[in-house]
Formats: sequence, C-alpha cells, structure tokens
Amino acid sequence: MSTPKIKVGDCIPDDIYFGVLNEDDEQPHKITSGEVFKGKKVVLFGIPGAYTSICSSKHLPQFVDKSEELKAKGVDKIACTAVNDPYVLREWAASRNTGNKILMLGDGEAAFHGRLGLLQKLPFAGERGLRFSMYVDDGIVKVLNIEEPGPTSYKISGPEHMLKDLSNLGL
Repeated sequence: MSTPKIKVGDCIPDDIYFGVLNEDDEQPHKITSGEVFKGKKVVLFGIPGAYTSICSSKHLPQFVDKSEELKAKGVDKIACTAVNDPYVLREWAASRNTGNKILMLGDGEAAFHGRLGLLQKLPFAGERGLRFSMYVDDGIVKVLNIEEPGPTSYKISGPEHMLKDLSNLGL
C-alpha cells in the first residue's frame, strides 16, 4: 500500500490519462485529468473495484441517488475511478443504471491512483485503489476523504458525508 501523497490544497496533476468508454463506443478514448478537473467543480470517488460488494451495493448507487443534491450544491460533474479498465467500468455502470449521472474513469494502469498515493494491495485482487472521495474545484483539492485500507471500509467516502463537507465549505 502506498501512503497517500495527495492532500487538501494540492493541485491534481493535469497530465494523467484515464480511459473512458461511453455506452455506444466500440473503443475507449483517453481523457486527461486536466480535462476532467480544469475549470470545473468535481466530486470524484474512488473504489477498490467494479462489481465488488460495497462498491456495487452502496458506494455507486448512493452517488447515483444523491447526484441531484450534489449538483444543487454547484457540482458540475460526478466521477468514479477504479483500477479497472474502461470496458469493465462501462458494463458495471450499465448494470447499475447510472445513466449519464456518473462519469466512469478507468485507471487500468493505476497511473492516477499511484501518482496520488491512493493504492492498496488486496488479497485475491492485487493492487487496487483505496476507497475515497474528493471535491476538486478547478483542479485544487478542497475536500479529501480516504477510507482505511481494505475492501469493505466505508464510513467517510459516501455522498452523505460529501454533502456535509460541501455545506461546511458554504456551498
């Protein structure tokens, strides 16, 4: 496991690539972290893996359910990232009926998670991302909630906690 390097007040590097595969696309396309965060207010949540228990039963569905409340706070985009390829994330999003509420950012090579120090090793799964949520305003991390390592830790990275954090920022 890496020690988180990213902290509140840091700027997200704008040169990290994600893989995105939209519903009707045959091939994934690259999107940079700069394209995701520059000039936008973004809630990003990270999960250990698509189709895993907590991610599927709580984390993703709760962000879908709370997406309108988050947008009402001025959030431009809600995104999910995992150390999974974009094909898996697209199918998982479709199986969970996310519609266009969540942008799925595949980090199959762990470039984003690794650079920000958000990796962990899990039994039977290998290197995966830590569960987290963050609020990023024009590339600057304003809120950062990182769960304890492990696949089932889920206390501070959900949308209810993020809504409270946004209220504390005056949003």
